[in-house]
Amino acid sequence: MSTPPQPKSVTKNTILVCSCENSIPLDVDAISENCSPDTVKGYRNLCRTQLEDFEKTLQNHDNVWVACTQEAPLFLETADELGYAAPNLNFVNIREQAGWNRDNKTGKPSPDLTAKISALIAESRLDIQPTPSVSMASSGVLLIMGRDEKTLEYARQLSSRLDVTVVLEKPENTAMPNIIDMPVFLGTEPVATGHLGQFSVTFKTSAAYDPTARDHFRFTDNEDSSVFDCDLILDLRGATALFTSPETRDGYFNPEPGNPAGVMKAMLELTDLVGEFEKPKYVDYQPSLCAHGRSGIVGCSLCMDNCSTGAVLENGEKVTFDPYICAGCGTCASLCPTGAAHFDVPGGDSRIERLSTLLGTYRKSGGTAPAIVVTDNGYGQDMIHTMARHTDGLPANVIPFAVHQVTQTGLDFLLAAAAYGAEQIFMLLPPEKAGDKPALETQTALAEQILTTLGYGSGRIHIIDDPDPEKVAAILRQPADGAAMPGATFTGRGRKRSVMNLALGQLHKNAPTPVEYIPLDPGAPFGTLHFDRDKCTLCLSCVGACPTGALTDNQDAPMLSFTEDACVQCGICKNTCPEKVIRLEARISFASESREAVIIKQEQPFHCIQCGTPFGTQSTIDNMIEKLSGHAMFQNPEQLDRLKMCADCRVTALANEENQPMALGDVPKVRTTDDYLREREQLRELAAADMKAKGLDKPN
Repeated sequence: MSTPPQPKSVTKNTILVCSCENSIPLDVDAISENCSPDTVKGYRNLCRTQLEDFEKTLQNHDNVWVACTQEAPLFLETADELGYAAPNLNFVNIREQAGWNRDNKTGKPSPDLTAKISALIAESRLDIQPTPSVSMASSGVLLIMGRDEKTLEYARQLSSRLDVTVVLEKPENTAMPNIIDMPVFLGTEPVATGHLGQFSVTFKTSAAYDPTARDHFRFTDNEDSSVFDCDLILDLRGATALFTSPETRDGYFNPEPGNPAGVMKAMLELTDLVGEFEKPKYVDYQPSLCAHGRSGIVGCSLCMDNCSTGAVLENGEKVTFDPYICAGCGTCASLCPTGAAHFDVPGGDSRIERLSTLLGTYRKSGGTAPAIVVTDNGYGQDMIHTMARHTDGLPANVIPFAVHQVTQTGLDFLLAAAAYGAEQIFMLLPPEKAGDKPALETQTALAEQILTTLGYGSGRIHIIDDPDPEKVAAILRQPADGAAMPGATFTGRGRKRSVMNLALGQLHKNAPTPVEYIPLDPGAPFGTLHFDRDKCTLCLSCVGACPTGALTDNQDAPMLSFTEDACVQCGICKNTCPEKVIRLEARISFASESREAVIIKQEQPFHCIQCGTPFGTQSTIDNMIEKLSGHAMFQNPEQLDRLKMCADCRVTALANEENQPMALGDVPKVRTTDDYLREREQLRELAAADMKAKGLDKPN
C-alpha cells in the first residue's frame, strides 16, 4: 500500500535515470555533473523493485523528471495515488533514443552516449510555450453519401448516436426498406466546403424519395440543386474525394466502400466526434511581413502553390490561413522567404531553443560529431523504436529531434542546426508525405549549396524516405565528410529571417573558405538589386511596393536606399518600376554594407520656377519634358514651363493663359428671389409711368 503524502521538506528538481536492468550503460556521476545543479539519481529497476524510491522522491521534491516513457502510465498512476500534481512530473526517453544501440554492447557508457543522454534530459527541462488553438463544435449532424443498401444499413447503425441524413447518388437498384426512419434524398455531383462542425455540401440536382415506391427507391421529379449543412460527412460513394488531402480534413471520412473494416473504423471515429474540440493553430501569420503582392502585382505565392489542403487563400495583397482546414504540414512556413508564415507548434521560438539546447549540451558534455535526426511524432518515432529494438539502434552521436511534421523543416532550421554544430542533419520523411518531398528538397539543396561554398563540404543533409529500419540505421551511421561545424552559441529568436541571418553570420565567421559572396539560383530568397542610375527618376514607386523595407526613401530629400540583408528577391519592385531600371541578382552577401542602407541615388529637389517650392527631382522633370514635348498640349515654351511648376502655380498659370480651353469669361452674378421681385416691381412702376404719360391712367 502506498504511503500517504508527506510535506515536502526540500524545494528542488530531481532527475531519475534507470538502466532498465543494466541494458543501458549509465555514467550517473557524469550525467549529474552535466545536469547540475539538479539532482540526478540512478536506478536499475525503478518501475518495479525500486518503485518505493520513486514514491519517496515525489514526497520530497517539487519537480521530478523520470527518464522512461514506456512506464509513464504506471508512474502517473502512482503519483495520482499520492496526490502529487501531474504537471510537476515529466518524462524523457533515454532508452530507445539513446541507450539501446550496438555501440553499448561493452556495457560501458561512451562519452557520446553520456553526452546524448544529458542533452535529451536538458531538452526535456525547457519551459516550452504552449501551442495556440482554435475551437470547433459538432452536434453530431451527419451526412452519409452512398449508392446502395449498405449505405442505408450503415446509416441505421449510426442513427442511434448521430443525427443522420442519407443522400444516394445512383440508387437504381436500391431496395426500399420496410421502415424509413431517416431523411433520404437523391443527390448528384456534390461539391463540399468547410470543416468539422461547419460543412456545406451542394448537390447539382437533388430530390426527395417517393414514399409510394413499391420495390426500389424512386424519387420525385422535382430535381433542383440544394445545399446540405452538417457537422460530419461519411462518403461511401467510392468516387473522388470531396477535398484534396481528404485524410487531413477533420470530420470527413471516405473509406473504401468495399472494405468493411475501414468503414467500421470510420464509423467508430464518427461517434466520438460530438462535442467541442480544440485544434492547434499551426501557423502564425504576420501580414506586415508578407511579400505576396503590392498594388495588383504578385511577388511571392509559395505558400498557396504548395498548400495541399487549400488552407491558404489569396486576400488582396496578402493571404489568409484558414486554421480550421490547415493540417499542419508546415510546408508554407518552411518555404516562406520573409517569415510572415511561422509554424507555431509548439509556440514561440521553442523549436530553435530546443535545437540550441540539445547541441549545446551535447558538446558541453564532451560529445563529438553530433548529428540531428528530425522525426514526426508518429512514423518517425515508431521508426526509432523499431531500430532500437530490432536493429543496431540510433548511433550514440545521432540526436533525435521530434517535430509535428518533418515537412516543416525549413532553411532557418537547417542553417541554425549547422551553425550550432550538427555535422549531419537527417530527416525521416513518412511515405504518405512523398508529395511534399520536392518542397523539402528545395530547402535542402539551398542549404547544401551554402555549406559547400563556405568550405564545409557536401552531403551534410539527408532526406530519408526508405521504410526499411535496417537501411535507415545504416544511413544514420554514415560518417560526415568535410570540416568540423562551428558549434556556435547564438540565441536564435525572432522570425525566420532573423534566425537565418544569425546562423549565416556564424557559419561565415567559422568557415574554412569565408567567401564574400555566394551566387545562388534565381528564386532564392537572398540577393541584391542592380539599378540603372542614369534612367532612374527617383519616382520611389519601388519603395512603396517593397514588402520587407529593403528599399527606403528620405523624407527630407529625394533619395533611394537599399539594404541587401532585407531583400527576399520577390521582384515586386522590378515589376512596379515604370522606367524598368531594376535587375535582380540572387546571392548571399557577407559584406558589411549588405546590412546597411546603401544610397542608390539622390538628387537635390527641383524648385518651382514660379514660387520656388521644392517638388520632384531634376531627373523627374527632365523625363516628363522629354516625353511630353511632342504632345499637342505642350507645343510652346509657356506650355512646357507648366511642367516646371508646383501644383498650385500650374493651376494659376492655366487660369491666366490666353485662349485656354477652360476660360469662362466673367462669371454672372447669382440671381435670387429678391432680384426677381425687385425687377417685377420696377417693371410695374415703368408701366404705370408710361400709362400716366399717355393719359391712360384717367377714367373715360
